[in-house]
Amino acid sequence: MSDQIAAAPELRGDCARCFGLCCVALPFARSADFALDKPAGTPCPNLGGDHRCGIHTELRPRGFTGCTVYDCFGAGQKVSQVTFGGQDWRGASPERARRMFDAFPVVRQLHELLWYLTEALGLPAAAPVHPGLREALEETERLTRGTPEELAALDVAAHRQDVNALLLRTSELVRAGAAVGGRGKKKGGGRDRRGADLIGARLRGADLRGTSLRGACLIAADLTGADLRAADLIGADLRDADLTDADLTGAFFLTQPQVDAARGSVGTRLPASVRRPAHWTPAA
Repeated sequence: MSDQIAAAPELRGDCARCFGLCCVALPFARSADFALDKPAGTPCPNLGGDHRCGIHTELRPRGFTGCTVYDCFGAGQKVSQVTFGGQDWRGASPERARRMFDAFPVVRQLHELLWYLTEALGLPAAAPVHPGLREALEETERLTRGTPEELAALDVAAHRQDVNALLLRTSELVRAGAAVGGRGKKKGGGRDRRGADLIGARLRGADLRGTSLRGACLIAADLTGADLRAADLIGADLRDADLTDADLTGAFFLTQPQVDAARGSVGTRLPASVRRPAHWTPAA
């Protein structure tokens, strides 16, 4: 794991310090990911009085796969303990509870940006933009500590656009170095596949080194044995993608929810910033 991500536990969800906000604030739609419909602001029927999930160990077989691939990036404990000072929504007035539920998705978006900015600062090739990245990191962190009213008025899309310009430049710098091998030999990767429609694509053994797959749709793609070293995977949809024996060493802007939504094996090589999902194919 990069030193930057390892030193930022606040960017990982800590359910023990949260009031189950993702199980209340967010809506569910009955689908392959959720076994029932649930409107925003209504507690999931599986949420206990202690803010813990009553079927946590059975989520997948009970039809709640969507819950297993969700990560708030630490926004839950930030809103619970900082924005609202540790006051539980259960004991709050309806208006205060509503403001808590409204603040949560805003802070979640900001915390996701903090994850990307923190990772970018750990990439040596991005050194030319490190000053800008640090400034953006400090500003984003400041925004997360706003009052409920300030969070409600925040134009998250505009802030994300500003941050994205820095992340795009980071990607260009990192992938430029990855696209050239020893003695200046050009590698097979380095392509720009931003937003590509790769649903069900047959990419078994593909050389995708240094490729930009930002926002690419890779649902159910066969990436068995693919080389994804130093690929930019920000926003890539990896639901049900087969990463068996794929090499994602050095892949960047890859998050835990993306990995959790994919399929993999003991032979899949991952960046140290993410954990190997428990539901992946175990060792024989």
